[in-house]
Amino acid sequence: MELWAVELTRPLTEKEEADLLSLMPPERRERALRIRERERRREPLCAYMLLRYALYEKLGWKELPEIGLESMGKPFFPQFPTVHFNLSHTRGAVLVGLHDRPLGVDIERIRPVSQRAVQRLAGVATEKAFFESWVRREARAKRSGSGVGMLLGAETELMPGEHFYFVETFQGFVAGVATKSLDPPGKVRRFSLDDLVK
Repeated sequence: MELWAVELTRPLTEKEEADLLSLMPPERRERALRIRERERRREPLCAYMLLRYALYEKLGWKELPEIGLESMGKPFFPQFPTVHFNLSHTRGAVLVGLHDRPLGVDIERIRPVSQRAVQRLAGVATEKAFFESWVRREARAKRSGSGVGMLLGAETELMPGEHFYFVETFQGFVAGVATKSLDPPGKVRRFSLDDLVK
């Protein structure tokens, strides 16, 4: 299991955005272009660029293969069923995971949340604890492909054989990975936006 993260501290230039769009598979490019506000395209564009980089670094792939979607929306590579990946992005950061078995990743910027939401959804007292709970739930839902319904109920205990690990990314963010692998993730490879687009 390997993880890559990029911190996004500036907007994309028009040229960088055009270059990233040109490298995406057609169906993902069309989806990105449906995001009307250019500044909101940055995270998904960088997520797919980071995935492309990770696949090149790990497997030597020069292009993203076709991406399919399972019934609940989990992406996968139909032509490469033993290569599992997962993406997450939040304002200012992206996290990508690769493994030889299903995994789920999530990254969230710690930001203001109403005390009512903190209590109702997570039963905790701080925003950091709220996002830790959210990251655990979302990574687990993404690993299993069960959809976002799992996020709204009470947080459940890990199932037998299920593992969750928090990972270090960037100051002000909470990130984690869910897997059935006994091996904890190694150190996250961290990049800046400039590293990613050079």
